[in-house]
Amino acid sequence: MGAGKTTFIKAICTEWGVRDAVSSPTFSIINPYQTQKGTIIYHMDLYRVKDEDEAINAGIEDCLLSGNTCLIEWPDKIPGLLPPGTLFISIEPAGTTTRKITIK
Repeated sequence: MGAGKTTFIKAICTEWGVRDAVSSPTFSIINPYQTQKGTIIYHMDLYRVKDEDEAINAGIEDCLLSGNTCLIEWPDKIPGLLPPGTLFISIEPAGTTTRKITIK
């Protein structure tokens, strides 16, 4: 919580040409954004998702299989749904104004 996940996703979306307001989909679970090139980016916040069945019912699996970019906060909630080759980015506070970013 508070490490900067949504801020990081906002920066990615801005760089990829999203003009819509980017906000955390904590309650809606999935926010789709369209880039200037017409592609879709799915932003998902799984903090409130209890298990993989609930994620499937929310449409997460459809997004993952769509071929579009999916940016997921709290992906550890759905390990069995993530496709091979998923890129994991961890953000940890490393002081009051800095973050440590790890990519696996």
